Amino acid sequence: MKAIRRFTVRPVLPEPLAPLSELARNLRWSWHAPTRELFRCADPAGWRAAGGDPVRLLGSVTAGRLAELATDPEFLFRVSESARDLDAYLRGRRWYQEQSGDGVPLPAAVAYFSPEFGITAALPQYSGGLGILAGDHLKAASDLGVPLIGVGLLYRHGYFRQSLSRDGWQQEHYPVLDPDELPLTLLREPDGSPAQVSLGLPGGRTLRARIWQAEVGRVPLLLLDSDVEENAPGERDVTDRLYGGGSEHRLLQEALLGIGGVRAVRAYCRLTGHPEPEVFHTNEGHAGFQGLERIRELLPYGLDFDAALEAVRAGTVFTTHTPVPAGIDRFDRELVARHFGADGELPGIDAERVLRLGTESYPGGEPRVFNMAVMGLRLAQRANGVSTLHGAVSREMFRGLWPGFDTPEVPITSVTNGVHAATWVAPEVLALGEDIAAAPAADLWELRRVLRERLVQEVRERLYASWRRRGAGSTELGWIDGVLDPDVLTVGFARRVPAYKRLTLMLRDRERLTELLLHPRRPVQIVVAGKAHPADDGGKRLVQELVRFADDPRVRHRIVFLPDYGMAMARKLLPGCDVWLNNPLRPLEACGTSGMKAALNGGLNLSVLDGWWDEWYEPDFGWAVPTADGTAAREQDRRDDLEAAALYGLVEERIAPLFYDRGADGVPARWTEMVRRTLTALGPKVLADRMVREYVDRLYAPAARAHRVLALDTGAAGELAAWKARVRAAWPAVSVDHVEAGAEVGAGADDSEGTGAAELGSTLALRVCVTLGLLRPEDVEVQAVAGRVDPDDSIAEPRTFPLKPVASGPDTAGRLVYEGPLALDRTGPFGYTVRVLPAHPLLPHGADLGLVAWPTGATGEGAGVLMR
Repeated sequence: MKAIRRFTVRPVLPEPLAPLSELARNLRWSWHAPTRELFRCADPAGWRAAGGDPVRLLGSVTAGRLAELATDPEFLFRVSESARDLDAYLRGRRWYQEQSGDGVPLPAAVAYFSPEFGITAALPQYSGGLGILAGDHLKAASDLGVPLIGVGLLYRHGYFRQSLSRDGWQQEHYPVLDPDELPLTLLREPDGSPAQVSLGLPGGRTLRARIWQAEVGRVPLLLLDSDVEENAPGERDVTDRLYGGGSEHRLLQEALLGIGGVRAVRAYCRLTGHPEPEVFHTNEGHAGFQGLERIRELLPYGLDFDAALEAVRAGTVFTTHTPVPAGIDRFDRELVARHFGADGELPGIDAERVLRLGTESYPGGEPRVFNMAVMGLRLAQRANGVSTLHGAVSREMFRGLWPGFDTPEVPITSVTNGVHAATWVAPEVLALGEDIAAAPAADLWELRRVLRERLVQEVRERLYASWRRRGAGSTELGWIDGVLDPDVLTVGFARRVPAYKRLTLMLRDRERLTELLLHPRRPVQIVVAGKAHPADDGGKRLVQELVRFADDPRVRHRIVFLPDYGMAMARKLLPGCDVWLNNPLRPLEACGTSGMKAALNGGLNLSVLDGWWDEWYEPDFGWAVPTADGTAAREQDRRDDLEAAALYGLVEERIAPLFYDRGADGVPARWTEMVRRTLTALGPKVLADRMVREYVDRLYAPAARAHRVLALDTGAAGELAAWKARVRAAWPAVSVDHVEAGAEVGAGADDSEGTGAAELGSTLALRVCVTLGLLRPEDVEVQAVAGRVDPDDSIAEPRTFPLKPVASGPDTAGRLVYEGPLALDRTGPFGYTVRVLPAHPLLPHGADLGLVAWPTGATGEGAGVLMR
């Protein structure tokens, strides 16, 4: 029988236990071991049954047990201490409050938008790395006292749960999530009614959403939920599941996240008194529409679209997470035009202006699509990738938005991701604290064995449950008791299963892999987990291929696939693996943080030099899998063969011998020293605290300063927009007409005879004639660009030198003359050229307008002279 209505019966806690409610509702417990231990002690059996979720625990504990706890002095003391500790954490001054911001106040608040957040398994609103990163960002911000407001969607089905059929095919399940059973509270108006946001849809329809609030330590996380009675059935389903549905469904989700998210932030600040954000951070392009909503907010105050755009851009940070165009959300222009027409989401904003923001207006771009990342970049004054390599890849990928500029000058920086230590580090590792550097090798080795042994037990339990769901009887599964060995070298591989992550690269030569697994003296065991997207049959075939290999009785005690990978599994899996494997197609891994979590537990990385590993790899921290180059890099099968062979070779010839090379005390000295170095030298680099500090210093603080300068009451946004319009209109007439160079200081600097030679330490005196048309000298900067040149005469690692206008004014032809010295401070092939850029005190960088004037072939022999 099915119930006709579902609701949650909340427990009534005795007064002495009342603080347990706040302790359960604030998700700080997910990374605060003492609070988790308090709840575990309240009801150990119930804690296990609740999956370590305090809200579920309190909903199931018996009244008798509550009454017993309410009279237990020791437990009440612990409750009181925990409550005081949480209060001090929430209200005390932390790192952020101690920063001066160079005398300028740091942002009063930052709104952080993401389509998914991986805070805890008890709030399953994530699918993979993007969500886990967002969750770690919020936790680290809370620990540091950064006044962040998280903004996302509440998916009633979350992401799918994964199981396997008997033949190893991935199956998806979508359990219904009841917000009342989650660590959430509704944001309410003063009269007690739920706060709502609404969006206008084509055809006079309305999309409404309630606002659920999760407390992530000090950080509020606002989640919008469209499953409200006032909505029509189609609108109720907008937030049904993460990354589900077709294009229009996805567009509605992203409109609700961006536009509705801004309105939710405004409601939250109005109702709670929280400071309004000065900076809006968009985590990927999914929330890009937030910039349009903020433009709409400014229009009634007398700003036109262009002025409002400048004001919004100043306070916006955009982070791209994908290194491939295929990973970006792109919509049909007609679909976007329909939703942003006169009766759509943003009345008062011309749909054509919206479309222009997302147009791929560069060579190779598709004119019929609307690109969310392109819009995100155009709506943000500051942008970044998530590792040094990914920043370089992103600059190359989006260089068409800044024509005329070399790739290194594309204004996309990088902040390498980090992970939240208290979430991902095993308690035994945390307990070592600062003693790691001095800990005896035997102690480190024993710690690793304890973690490995715990992993073996976890794997056996999960594998047994998986086989039972696959239809196996208990009498068939006695072999599982012998799966894995706590004394065998253990390799972990767990992540999403898109093709570029190459889940099955390890299967390239199955006989060789089998030999590694079954080696008589140096065996290897592998634990694998991962989900393919429900619509990705290719990914599902990869999962099935791996599962079928792991089902083989010859090797099934040495390699396992665990379905339903998520945060709860990761927290057990990562600490227990000796080696963490990552073998993506370089450079398609933007960052990849799972290896960081392994490193924080003393795991050694075995990875292709991609993402963060490309940046911080050292032989003390693990091993680099060589990447195929030349023609092999362009032939996928050949590349996979070469890189798989390199992988097998590393395990067989270097990794396994090192692990099993034991001294008289039974300890592998070199291995444990690598564990120590990983914990002490690599560990601090991969922390989310480091990442968030970088965001504050390099992006949030400058964005807040720019936001204040262009604030509504200064008039500066309108002035900047008018100046940009004037410069764009006049730019076609700007030209570099003549360049000449003569000796200023040092012998051999005069190249007027065209000898193409100069001496180190000499200086060229540059003289450049430019035409500015209707522009004034203060509207531009004339620069010399110089550096070593490659065989194609391209300037490598260029440096720029400003040239100054000659005081006498225009020459007889009306051209302005600029002069300046160019020091020849490097030997070898050297070259220079000159260029003209727009210049304004409020521009964040010279490439902001994407305008530049270079010498042409008719400029003269002096343009771009090469010194050899």
